[in-house]
Amino acid sequence: MQTQSDAVSEKEFRVKSTTPAPELGSAIAHAINAGHVVVLKPVGAGAVNQSVKAIPIAQSFVSSFGTRLTEEISFFRSKSPQGDILGIAIRVMGS
Repeated sequence: MQTQSDAVSEKEFRVKSTTPAPELGSAIAHAINAGHVVVLKPVGAGAVNQSVKAIPIAQSFVSSFGTRLTEEISFFRSKSPQGDILGIAIRVMGS
């Protein structure tokens, strides 16, 4: 059973196709170093591309601390004025 102090907080980043991969990679690395699990929520092919490029950039930052990143990919559904949006959620965890 997890207690409140054992729970790892999640930090969510919404990613657009115009999000710079180096800046996103840096933000991921900072969140991982702070003990968070990062959840990337890109919507659209360009945003998925930026997310995937940012993960190895983040790995290059955290590897100097002996941290290795792992990812889990799932789907999420979100409501918008135009209807439901189905997107990909990428959980990035440090170990």
